[in-house]
Amino acid sequence: MKFRLIYIVFALFTTSLLAQIEFKTKISKHKLGVNQRLRVEFTINQQGGDHFAPPSFRNFEVLGGPSQSVNQSWINGKSTYSQSYSYIVSPTRKGNLTIGGATIEYKGKRLTSNPVSVAVVDAVELPKNPNDPDYIANQNVHLEALVSKTTPYVGEGIYVEYRLYFSTKIAISDFDFKELPEYKSFWNQEIKVEEYEVKQGKYKGEDYRYFTLKKTVLIPQKSGKLSIEPIKADLIIGVPTGRGDFFGNPITRNIRKSFKTFRKTVRVKPLPLEGKPADFIGAVGDFKLDVHTSKPSLKANESTQLKVAISGRGNLKLFEIPKVITPQELEVYTPEHKENVRTSVSGIKGLKGEIYDQYTLVPQYKGKYKIPPVSFSYFNPVEEKYHTLVSDDLFVNVTEGKELMTNSEKLVGNNKQTVVATNETFKYIQTKTVFAAEQQEDFFKSKLFYLLLLLPLLAIPVAIVIGKKKKARARDLIGNRTRKADKLARKYLSQAKKQLGKKEAFYIALEKALHNYLKAKLQIETSEISKERIEELLSEKGVSSDSIASFVAVLDDCDFARYAPVTSVMMKEEYAKAKEVITKLDKQL
Repeated sequence: MKFRLIYIVFALFTTSLLAQIEFKTKISKHKLGVNQRLRVEFTINQQGGDHFAPPSFRNFEVLGGPSQSVNQSWINGKSTYSQSYSYIVSPTRKGNLTIGGATIEYKGKRLTSNPVSVAVVDAVELPKNPNDPDYIANQNVHLEALVSKTTPYVGEGIYVEYRLYFSTKIAISDFDFKELPEYKSFWNQEIKVEEYEVKQGKYKGEDYRYFTLKKTVLIPQKSGKLSIEPIKADLIIGVPTGRGDFFGNPITRNIRKSFKTFRKTVRVKPLPLEGKPADFIGAVGDFKLDVHTSKPSLKANESTQLKVAISGRGNLKLFEIPKVITPQELEVYTPEHKENVRTSVSGIKGLKGEIYDQYTLVPQYKGKYKIPPVSFSYFNPVEEKYHTLVSDDLFVNVTEGKELMTNSEKLVGNNKQTVVATNETFKYIQTKTVFAAEQQEDFFKSKLFYLLLLLPLLAIPVAIVIGKKKKARARDLIGNRTRKADKLARKYLSQAKKQLGKKEAFYIALEKALHNYLKAKLQIETSEISKERIEELLSEKGVSSDSIASFVAVLDDCDFARYAPVTSVMMKEEYAKAKEVITKLDKQL
């Protein structure tokens, strides 16, 4: 009875202690504008909390955190304790949004804080505090998307240039892209920015410095109202503090702030029907047609190259070269298609260079053969009219070789002839045989006989060893899962491995491999792939937050590395990191 009483007292004491544990979520405000920030704080009132994990912050962007703080005090002999994890977030859309609870472990038990709701309304006018770093940055930094032409024709090349304007009062030390447009209904190709050259320019009539972050050639694929999605970049900005150092130089403070361009609208005009040639295949630009052979004269069974080339500026990669019709007497091989094209932002926008098909012709008979003219039509958006180019007649002159038979000669050649038998006709048929079985060695008691006799006995211990290894491997569930995941990672990353050493190709292949893996595992489309969506889906599948963060970090590295100097060693490290993160994800999925 005494021990039972002690047990009851101890249980009540433990329950009262656990009841005092609080793990709460607090926010700085419950209503804010879509352009404002919010402080989120997760607090536990008992010492010993471990393995803190924040919520996914869906529909919010994390601008800072976590920052930890501990507060402990003694008042009138009573001890109070609190440990907090703080984040600064910004909403990404309007509406009634929910911030989920965070989790933490306390004495082996997992605690979850309360979710909170936030009402996000339209952007509000921020207070004009000349000493506030955010206000200074907003007044002196502007990210703009400049479109070369907002009313192009279908197939006409335009380009969009993203410029970062900043005043002389602040400095930009670094940036990275957080959101990139997909350019839906546009064919697009990026123009590589070799260096970020700072230039002088005007922004809304005032003097600013600027440099180009990104430039892309766009070719609309359909008519109508098309949108160019915003681009979002995080900047490290040096903002003046209003104080000076010992020598009077202004002291600056670095802050990280996101800027986003406005959505741009392009109204694409359809190509006119009036004057449209029957052989028009979608070429838009300013082009030239060239058709020639490498050797106009040759002998039978020699080869010559027939080249059909289209050069100029426009949508060179988006149409087919017209086919060549050759005489039946010329043997023609499948043409080899080649492109020598680069992007262009001057004159007619789009692609500049040459595309061509090269045929190999091999004549069989002597003679002179005519290759009919080749016709090619295109639309010039500057002149707003169609043009048709026609090549000259080509002749292939075969000077030596067999004469081409006429129809009458072919008929004569097909007449049947009488076969005359002679004594020599069947002399190749053998009429005598030799029985060779007596010459063969007796198999019984031979070396091969004894070897085959002992082979099953030797195979038994080998089979036992192999069987044991297979059983041990089958029981090793973790090892099998690891090997399977590792094999899957190598499969998806095979193309990226081939591109090691080629910076742009490697990171494009690496990013594509990660996207393809997600598409296969989570059954999602490419249009659904975004960092927030990835985090949400993987969390729902029970993937740990560390693995999710590692996966998203590799994706971020792919975006950042295209615009930063990268070595072969760094590429190999990135490949190893991607392989490791896919292996981890697959084991958990």
